[in-house]
Amino acid sequence: MQHRGETAPRYQKQSRMKRKLTHLPEEEPEDLIRRYEAFLSQKTEAGYFDVYEMEQIVDYYLRWGRTRESSVALEFGFRLHPGSPVLLVQRAKIFLASGQAQKALQLLESSVIRFEYDVLLLKINVLSALERHSEARALAEELLADQSLETDTTCLDLAYLYLSNYDIENAMYFLQLGEKANPKNTDILFELAFCYDTREDNEASIAIYEKILKIDPYSAETWFNLGQVYFLIPDYTKAIMAYEYALVIRPDDSLTYLQKAHSHFQLQQYREAIDDYEVYASMVPDTWQIWLFIGECYERLEQFAEAIQYYSKSLKMHSDNYEALTGIAICLMEQDKFDDSIAFSRRAIEINPDAADGWVYLAEGLVGLDRPEEALQAYIKSIRLDPNQPETYMAIANICMDKGEYNLALEYYRQALALNDESDLQNIHLFMAVAYYKTGRREEAFFALDKAMEESLDALKVFREICPESDF
Repeated sequence: MQHRGETAPRYQKQSRMKRKLTHLPEEEPEDLIRRYEAFLSQKTEAGYFDVYEMEQIVDYYLRWGRTRESSVALEFGFRLHPGSPVLLVQRAKIFLASGQAQKALQLLESSVIRFEYDVLLLKINVLSALERHSEARALAEELLADQSLETDTTCLDLAYLYLSNYDIENAMYFLQLGEKANPKNTDILFELAFCYDTREDNEASIAIYEKILKIDPYSAETWFNLGQVYFLIPDYTKAIMAYEYALVIRPDDSLTYLQKAHSHFQLQQYREAIDDYEVYASMVPDTWQIWLFIGECYERLEQFAEAIQYYSKSLKMHSDNYEALTGIAICLMEQDKFDDSIAFSRRAIEINPDAADGWVYLAEGLVGLDRPEEALQAYIKSIRLDPNQPETYMAIANICMDKGEYNLALEYYRQALALNDESDLQNIHLFMAVAYYKTGRREEAFFALDKAMEESLDALKVFREICPESDF
């Protein structure tokens, strides 16, 4: 089957995963929000919220991107505290969040608002949004020159500001300044590592995480993040070691078990992967995708009955589960149960007719039943959906060879070679040598056979068995 050359699970997403954070957003004022929303639901202004409570309420809605609710809260706050400078600052935040940076700046520059630390940070943010970067940087430098402030904390706040605007370069500038001021500030180090992760500078990221571990060797988040970087390099053995340290510290972390299982899969350590996937499945409510992972592990171990069992568990949870249907189809095909395999492939195609691999699995089942014409149509449908399939071009060529259509077979073999290094296409030069010989192109047949003999010592013997009349 074509999937045999893969090393990654068919269903595993390969992407840069988000880090875990050791610093979390400040605790949400849940009781305050509940009390405020209860007043609103009663359509009354009964009760009292002081100005700082109203500030928290507006900030809460802004953090969750609920600009309309933050505006309602602000107007309610002004009815309780008319002209409050604190709430004027909140109005500037709302202006900024709603894309009205110029209005935010005008408000911040009014004589009513005092230039305190948080207000200066907000003004830097507004200036950056207006692309007045030199003014923003100058104001940031003013903050750093203030001897009453802790340099590393100020640098971290400035970095957060730039990170919120996806300005990695400026964020790194202030983080590096902060690290110089206090090399043991792990919040700064985490943010630096995040910046290096974003830039895909894995070596620098590893160095930062190792610094954090020297400061706090019992940080499960750091071990997990280090494992993530090794996973991406990829160095799966080191990734597993890092995940294992994380699990010693925090044995109830489901995501670490999942990533450890993925790493074992990549190393073709399928039984170890199954063990970790099973632990993960016991810790989370939604398991249908994990059954897919375990099914594929058993498939790779050629334990097809067990693989079908897990694919079926996933299918039971999601009846329109394309991946489970194709997994079952493959396992049935491996057991030469071609009729049953075709039935599952057709169900998968009904769910996702634009998935090229489903048509390939259908074609392979039809080949197994010696129905080459139907198989050929399924293969052709597949390459129309995804032309980048050298193995499928080769499968089409092989059918053409069986039909005696040697020139057409050569056309498909050449397309396969154009898409992939010939070392990945077993016996392609041998088959091409046969096709050239059958079409009377002896010189080209000789050169193709010469290449085939470089790849396999048996190539000449097989060629003579297929073409006994040749004098090669």
